[in-house]
Amino acid sequence: RVYHFRGVDPSRCAPDTDPVLARVRSASLLGIQAAIVSVEVDVASGLPSFTTVGLPDSTVRESRDRIRAAIRNAGFSFPVDRITVNLAPADLRKEGPAFDLPMAVGLLAATGVVKPDLLERAALVGELSLDGRVRPVRGVLPVALLCRQERIPLLMVPAENAREAAVVAGLHVIPVHSIHDTVEYLNGERPLERVEATAAGCVEPRRETIDFAEVRGQAHAKRALEIAAAGGHNVLMIGPPGAGKTMLAQRLATILPPLSLDEAIEVSVVWSVAGLLSAERGLVGSRPFRAPHHTVSGSGLIGGGGAPHPGEASLAHLGVLFLDELPEFSRRVLESLRQPLEDGVVTVTRAAGSASFPARFQLVGAANPCRRGCRSVETCACTPAEREQYLGRLSGPLLDRIDLHVELPAVTYAELDADAAGEPSAAIRRRVVAARDRQAARFAGTDVRVNARMSGRQTRLFCRVPAEAGRLLGRAVSRLGLSARAYHRVLKVARTVADLAGCETIAAEHVSEALQYRAFDRCL
Repeated sequence: RVYHFRGVDPSRCAPDTDPVLARVRSASLLGIQAAIVSVEVDVASGLPSFTTVGLPDSTVRESRDRIRAAIRNAGFSFPVDRITVNLAPADLRKEGPAFDLPMAVGLLAATGVVKPDLLERAALVGELSLDGRVRPVRGVLPVALLCRQERIPLLMVPAENAREAAVVAGLHVIPVHSIHDTVEYLNGERPLERVEATAAGCVEPRRETIDFAEVRGQAHAKRALEIAAAGGHNVLMIGPPGAGKTMLAQRLATILPPLSLDEAIEVSVVWSVAGLLSAERGLVGSRPFRAPHHTVSGSGLIGGGGAPHPGEASLAHLGVLFLDELPEFSRRVLESLRQPLEDGVVTVTRAAGSASFPARFQLVGAANPCRRGCRSVETCACTPAEREQYLGRLSGPLLDRIDLHVELPAVTYAELDADAAGEPSAAIRRRVVAARDRQAARFAGTDVRVNARMSGRQTRLFCRVPAEAGRLLGRAVSRLGLSARAYHRVLKVARTVADLAGCETIAAEHVSEALQYRAFDRCL
C-alpha cells in the first residue's frame, strides 16, 4: 500500500521488493462438466506462509504440504516468502487433488524456474506425491473436452490418464511422470512424447465370456429380453430361486448393439468422473452392467454426497442396471428411480451445488414370488396375503415404468439335461441391431434413439393400430386396469415387436404379444 503525503515523492514510498505473480490454467469438475480455473500464485516478501483462497475444500487446502515436499524432493528450492494462491473464479467450489500440479508449477513460475512462454498455452491437472511424482486423478476426459472447446492446444496430465485424454481429437496431450519432467518440458529442455490414440480403437468391445446359448429353457423370457434389447425397454422377472433370473439379466448386455463412438464418450465421461476408467483402454468399450446390492443407499444408487457424484444409475448409462431381489430394496431408494426412468437424467442438489448426471439405462429387476422364495405356488408355505404383501412393496407408479413383466417357471430336469445349446447371443444381437436400425431411421433428426423413449406425440404418430388391435387393446385396458402410462408403454412394446418382425405397421398379433407382458398388473 502506498500512502501519499504532501511534499513526499510517492515513488520513494514503494516497497523494496515487488511481488511476483504467475497464472496457470487448470479445471474443476461440476458434476460431469468441467470448468476452467485460473490458478494465480503470488510470492511476496514477508513472514513465510502459504495461503490458498478461492473456495477450496480440505483436500485442496492440504495440498500446500504436498507441494512443499514435492518441490524440495524434486531438486528445486522452495521460497521462504509469503505465498498466496487464488483459485478463480472464487465462487466456484474446488475439490480434489488435481490442483497440486498447476499450483506447484505456478509457484515455480513465480520464482523464475519455469518460463512463461509455453505455460500460457497449456492447462495442467495432476496430484503430487511427496517425492515429486505425478499421480492420476479422476475426471480427465471432461477436462480434455473442455480444453478442445476453449481452444487450449496443450494439456498436461498424469501418464496414467494420458490415453483417456488422447481420445479427444485436436488436442496435444503430454503425459508427465514427475514435476521435474513438467518443468523440463515447459522450459524446452527436453521434449516429451505426445500420446497418440485413435478413439475408434478404444471402443472395441471386450470379448464376452458369457452367452445366451448357455441358458436352458426359459424361451418366453429370452423372447422378452430380445424385445427389451431391441426397444430399450425395462424388464421385471418374477420366478423362484434357480429359475435363471440373474443368468438372463447378465446376458442382456451381450445382445445389446455395440457402443458408437459418441455413446462411448458419453459413458466414459461418467466413469471418468467416478475414477473408474481403465488406463489401458481410454474409453469404455462395452455396454455397462451394474448390479448393486439391495442394501445400497439412495446416494449410492442415484448419486449424491457433499459434493454431488454419480451413482449406480449413472454408471449404468446406456447399459443395464440390474436390481436383484427387487422387493428387498428400500422403498425410498426404489421410488427415487422414478425420475431417471422417465427422464433419463438424475439431478442432485446439495448445499455445495447442483449437478445433473445422465441415466438412460435399462432397468432389469428380479424378484421371488414370495418372501420365502418357494419353488411353486403348490408347495409354497406362504399365505396369499403374505405373497401379496411381499410383492406389494413394489409401488404402482414404479411398475408402470417397467414395460415387460415376465414370469419364469422353475426349469425342468429335461431342459437342464438337454444336449442342444440355445441360440447364441451373436444371432440374437443381429436381429436386435436390425430393429435398432429401423428405429434410427424413424427417429432421425431427434434426440430419441429407441422406442422406449418416444414422447407422447411420437407415440401417437408411430404407434397407430388397426381397428381389430384397438378393440383388443381396449378390452385389456378395462380388464387389467392399465394406467395411461402403462397403455402407452404397451403401444411402445408393440412397436418394437413389429420392428423385430420387419413390419411397418402394428398388427393385432404384435399388440397381443405386448399385452401378455402386463399380466402382473392384476396381482402386483
